[in-house]
Amino acid sequence: MAAAVATIRVLTRMESRRLITRLHRRIGGVRAGSSGITWQLGASGERLLRARHGDAARRRYSEPSPSFIAHTLASADLAIRLYELARRGAVELLRLEAEPECWRTFLSAHGARAWLKPDLFAITAGGDYEHHWFIEADNATEHAPVIVRKALQYQQYAATGIHQQEHGLFPAVVWVVPDAKRRTAIRAALFTEPRLREQVAAGVFRVVTTGEFPSLIAGGFGEPEEIPGNSP
Repeated sequence: MAAAVATIRVLTRMESRRLITRLHRRIGGVRAGSSGITWQLGASGERLLRARHGDAARRRYSEPSPSFIAHTLASADLAIRLYELARRGAVELLRLEAEPECWRTFLSAHGARAWLKPDLFAITAGGDYEHHWFIEADNATEHAPVIVRKALQYQQYAATGIHQQEHGLFPAVVWVVPDAKRRTAIRAALFTEPRLREQVAAGVFRVVTTGEFPSLIAGGFGEPEEIPGNSP
């Protein structure tokens, strides 16, 4: 309790100096209400960062949309879970990249420059094995065809061999979804696409709930997921 009070005091002082500012909208869920405060960079904080990085371009910061906030918090939560796994000794966290550091650029089949934009990229290790992960934080706000198109983009990136040339393998792509119903729907959508079916069966594309995410990471790739329609 004392630590929480001290943290709030520090944040309030930073807010008074316009280094940070609190969002006016409340975010639903367990942190809704008076205790659910989300902070963003303030005007002075933005100028300070620009000065430190030698960036002359001025940016105007406005309050982001609720969907953007929810997605950012979901991605941050997954990153925290990875750090917690490493702290408990369940895995070694060798590398963790958030947006935009984790984005990858490549040439599409038509020779145009394309961007792959995962939410997180992580390398974990357990025993003698390294595991590479592209992680997508899913809040059940996108339709299944959008997820399928993103998976096809991962497939296109894999076909370039860029990651494999540097690391010797291609990462598992994991969608982390809020509940079992969403998990079933996304798995079925990915498997229904003929161009993705082989990779889904091999476990390259995975779909897990938020609660299942730590077990997947701690266990490595594990067994390929159950394929829709093949359950006993």
